[in-house]
Amino acid sequence: MTRFQSTFLALVVAQVAHSTEEYLGRLYEVFAPARFVSGLISQDLERGFLIFNGLLVLFGFSCFLWPVRRGWPSAVPLAWLWVAIELLNGIGHPLWSLRQQRYTPGVVTAGILLIIALYLARQLRAEQRTIRSPAVS
Repeated sequence: MTRFQSTFLALVVAQVAHSTEEYLGRLYEVFAPARFVSGLISQDLERGFLIFNGLLVLFGFSCFLWPVRRGWPSAVPLAWLWVAIELLNGIGHPLWSLRQQRYTPGVVTAGILLIIALYLARQLRAEQRTIRSPAVS
């Protein structure tokens, strides 16, 4: 497995931990956007939250198993999508906790997501530079 593949998989696994922390902290009850998204899926907010996060994690593992692991061209844009999602999580949760001046569900694992997402972004940017640089004779 390449470093890129390992990092991508680590990001998805970290999302599993993050979703678990959010669920245990009942994020769907205390954070308006989570209530909204959960409510779009089910009138039972807990069920909607579980379904949404289950689908998100399933999507992540699907991205890993096919495009990322097999080196498909779609792996890079999908990886950037995951970087964007996790950067939002990694920055948004601590800002929300600062605003609330207390622990908020998801803030502990948000730091892990932020670090891994930044590392994956660094790998993606390095790969782009390698592809663009002219060959030396």
